[in-house]
Amino acid sequence: MTRFTVLLLPLLICTATAHAAELIASVDRSRLNSGETVELTLETNDVTQFGKPDLTPLEPLFEVRGTRQVNQLNTLNGGDRATTRWIITLLPKENGSVLIPPLQVGDVQSQPITVQVVESDVREDKNSLDPVFIEASLDQSSVYVQAQAILTLRIYHSVSLYDDSSLTPLQIADARVEQLGDTRTYEKDINGVRHGVIEMRYAIYPQHSGLLTIAPQTFSATLVETQPAQDSTAQGPKPGKLMRVSSAQIPLTVKPKPLTYPIDAPWLPARSLSLSESWNPEPEHTQVGDSLTRSLTLKVEGLASSQLPAMPATEVNGLRRYPDQPVLSNQSSDRGLIGSREEREALVPSRSGLIDLPTVDVVWWNTFEDHLEHTSLPARTLQVANNPSLQVDTPTGGLQPSAVDNDVLWWWKLSTLILACTTLLGFGLWWRARWQPAVHRAAQTGPSPRTLMDDIKRASQANDPHATRQALDAWARQQPETLADMAARFVPLSDALDGLNGALYSETGQHWQGEDLWRAIRTIPAAERVQDPVGDSGLPPLYPK
Repeated sequence: MTRFTVLLLPLLICTATAHAAELIASVDRSRLNSGETVELTLETNDVTQFGKPDLTPLEPLFEVRGTRQVNQLNTLNGGDRATTRWIITLLPKENGSVLIPPLQVGDVQSQPITVQVVESDVREDKNSLDPVFIEASLDQSSVYVQAQAILTLRIYHSVSLYDDSSLTPLQIADARVEQLGDTRTYEKDINGVRHGVIEMRYAIYPQHSGLLTIAPQTFSATLVETQPAQDSTAQGPKPGKLMRVSSAQIPLTVKPKPLTYPIDAPWLPARSLSLSESWNPEPEHTQVGDSLTRSLTLKVEGLASSQLPAMPATEVNGLRRYPDQPVLSNQSSDRGLIGSREEREALVPSRSGLIDLPTVDVVWWNTFEDHLEHTSLPARTLQVANNPSLQVDTPTGGLQPSAVDNDVLWWWKLSTLILACTTLLGFGLWWRARWQPAVHRAAQTGPSPRTLMDDIKRASQANDPHATRQALDAWARQQPETLADMAARFVPLSDALDGLNGALYSETGQHWQGEDLWRAIRTIPAAERVQDPVGDSGLPPLYPK
């Protein structure tokens, strides 16, 4: 065994080293126009790599415009993590689907990446001859109301600019505007002249049907003008020239909601939609009183998360529901926004047997194929078993009165007579004991009701739901009625118990306040409270009645 361990240890070390040493390739965008550059990033966390990537495989399909190296040292969980990045600017030589081949640094190799190069959409007109010009374009000329249209602004400059450049804020009446990602910068060849490009993308959501006009956007910047040395004066270099360029006005046709769309369904115009669910824990082996967390996630391409409606609540007989706040998130992609909405709820079975969960159906309009669609989660059945640690009353609602057997009726009459006799006997013994002299009662073997009440007070004022529930159960065991009976008689106690159960079974237990429960316990009517004739001193009353 020792020899096997000695042989295995070098193998494990080599495997871990190979796993740690990897070269990850990524691009800043996967779709670009002809003549535009793309940035390829190679990243490794192998601190033993001191070489540079071999760029020879790129020469047949790309022109390498520039390469720079960035070294970083990050501290994570008390440890240092060093990374090295090579950022390579590439100009594709062909259109279509172009493969960036694997590149090698030392003994590690990157994965291949495919980019799509489409024909340039920049018109080679008189604007292309200007040192600075702006271009605005929409991905489509008409959209449905509240659907997504993508506006792309590209600013081209063949001269250097100072850092004081600015663009007018995009404001459109009767439309929501969301910026897609950060501003991109790259290069593009136009008529053999290299231009720098500043690209910004926006998602536009018209709120009313009709004709929507996107006003011209104005870009201003100061040109860098280099002066010959003989023209310089004592006052310093001559200031640059301020340039202002504007884009063209763009019309957008906004179509109303289709007449075939259901009236009672929320309007969801999207390119694609997915609906998924997850459980924690899995509901295969569920008992009464167990807490199941069900998560429903709605993911929509073409809408922001704030536009997504709430999903149907799980209102099922036999399940108590404790919902959490929805989690909203947005993600930018080449085709616009991808909004997601996650709704989580704690489901607690209150009875055993089969519990049917209905189908979850979402109606939406497919803007890519222009038709109505339904996306659904199938119905499922929970099989809930009895919980031995809980006492669950068997429902009797299904029993219907019918012809009763005479023997069974006779036994009922006999048991009623015996019960009446024992009740009279007990009343007589109590009446006789009232007039007996007071005697010392035996010391209690368990905690007194006063002690249990103090435990409830401390736990509830500390806002601890678990400790409060334990103290409440211990106190209820010394009461003549169950906790459920007392809650049925006293509405404030019932409301306070619902709040406690919600804190125990949902994920927001840390926000529970126990003052309402303690106030309800203290104000239970005297007829429903445990009467302790001994009191705190442990002595019988001085003058028994």
